Amino acid sequence: MTTAARVRTAHTADLTPAELAAVRSLLHDAFDGDFADEDWDHTLGGMHALVHDGRGLAAHGAVVMRRVRYRTRWLRVGYVEGVAVRRDVRRQGLGGAVMDALEGVITRAYDLGALSASDDGAPLYTARGWRAWGGRICALGPDGTVRLPEEEGSAYVWPVPADLEGELVFDWRDGDVL
Repeated sequence: MTTAARVRTAHTADLTPAELAAVRSLLHDAFDGDFADEDWDHTLGGMHALVHDGRGLAAHGAVVMRRVRYRTRWLRVGYVEGVAVRRDVRRQGLGGAVMDALEGVITRAYDLGALSASDDGAPLYTARGWRAWGGRICALGPDGTVRLPEEEGSAYVWPVPADLEGELVFDWRDGDVL
C-alpha cells in the first residue's frame, strides 16, 4: 500500500453526499458501467472502507448485514459489496487494505463473512483465505426457496467453517440476489 493512503471506515449514514457520489462513480468506472441501481442499493446500509490518495477516492469496499440459513440456524452474515480500486492504483495493495478493514468488521460483528466473487476478483479473496462454498446456494424468495445454480462456485465464505458443504439460503433482495 502506498504510504500516503489511509483506510477509513464509516457507516453509510456517516458519509456525505459527495463521498457517496465518489463511491458510486468509482464503482461505475471499476465495473465498466455494469453497476446497476440495485447493485448500488446493495452497497448501502453498512460499514464502508475507503482509501483516499492525492487524486481522491482510490479504493472502496462495504460490508452489509445479510441473513443466511445454514442447516437449522439463521446466521448474521457480513456480506461484502462494492470492492473496487481505481485503475491507476491497482496492484498496490489497496484492495488488500480494504479487505483488512472489512474482515475486521466481520470478525467483530458477524458469524461469518460472505461475498460473490467475479473471476477477476476471486484471486484477491482466495489469497486472503476466503473459500468457495461447495454446496448449494439458494435464496428465500417471495414464493419459497429458490436454487441459484449460477452462484454456485462464486459464493465465498470467511472464515472458512469446518464444513463447506450443505445448503446456504440467503435472504431475498431485488436485483442480483448474491
